[in-house]
Amino acid sequence: MNIGDKVRLLRAKEQGVVSRFLPGDMIEIEIEDGFRIPVMRSELVLVSPLEAERLLKANPYDPQKTIAPTAPTILANQGIYLAFIPVNDREYTLHLINNTDWEFPYLIGEESAAAGGGVQFRGLQSGVLKPKSQQKMNDLYVHAQFEAWPTFVVQGLWFRAGKTSLRQPFMKRFKARAATLFKEKVKAPILNQPGFLTQLDADTAEPAPPASNRPPQPKTIRPDELKAEMLKPKAEQTSVSIERPTSVVDLHVEALLPKGTGSRTPADLLKLQLETFDKALENAIASGMSEITFIHGVGSGALRTELHKRLGKHPNVRFFEDAQKQKFGYGATKVTIK
Repeated sequence: MNIGDKVRLLRAKEQGVVSRFLPGDMIEIEIEDGFRIPVMRSELVLVSPLEAERLLKANPYDPQKTIAPTAPTILANQGIYLAFIPVNDREYTLHLINNTDWEFPYLIGEESAAAGGGVQFRGLQSGVLKPKSQQKMNDLYVHAQFEAWPTFVVQGLWFRAGKTSLRQPFMKRFKARAATLFKEKVKAPILNQPGFLTQLDADTAEPAPPASNRPPQPKTIRPDELKAEMLKPKAEQTSVSIERPTSVVDLHVEALLPKGTGSRTPADLLKLQLETFDKALENAIASGMSEITFIHGVGSGALRTELHKRLGKHPNVRFFEDAQKQKFGYGATKVTIK
């Protein structure tokens, strides 16, 4: 069962489309009235294409079983993915997947840091993705060079023939993060191959307005809907908070390990410093900071060189420079964030 699949309830008359998966073996479906309700997986069954065709056929001998031609059509409005499919233990192919019921005219490209500063765009491909289809890109992406992967840019439009609602153009940038992209290998929709996925339109859907802004709905709440809402897991409502770093981050080993280094090797210590740097930089970007300073010391220069290498490739870094020598000496770098 994938997002976009048509399903029906075993103990009720409702049909809908899978919109997302929830904790506790629950699935959220969008029914024909535009409402989304959580349902236990065991209470759902897939509607096969053959079954759907039979349900829609008119029976001239039994008018009571004829479905009116004006019945609302259930659409899968979400399901645009980037899928990284491994071809071996070193390389991945990139696929753009349209698991919606809309045609999706698109273009996809890469943004990376230009040699003279700024951002350079490289177009990869353009075309039209039919509903429930995918397109493979030509490039291969090497796992060992993950930190140098570009920011992927996808632009698109939504099209269905006939009368339908107008949807806003689609625009999404995606920068892969190892902690989230490679967290779990799953089966990609349409492709039915294992890989690493990110859903680009997960936070750009066009659902009904929030309950606080929505006018009263002339709809009676059924007992099964009320029960499903009561069983909805509370974990879904938790929000992720980002720890805002201080404006000056000291990467000296003594500051990171005040109780001593123990049995750590120089390679372990360098790894700790780089992990601290990466986390502080990403949190600074995510929390909206405009600048941050890293104290790395002089030493052999290995840490400073690696920091500058990473900063030079980072798409969200406007520029970086040696910090005030009067305050930090020659062992600090000031980073200005876009």
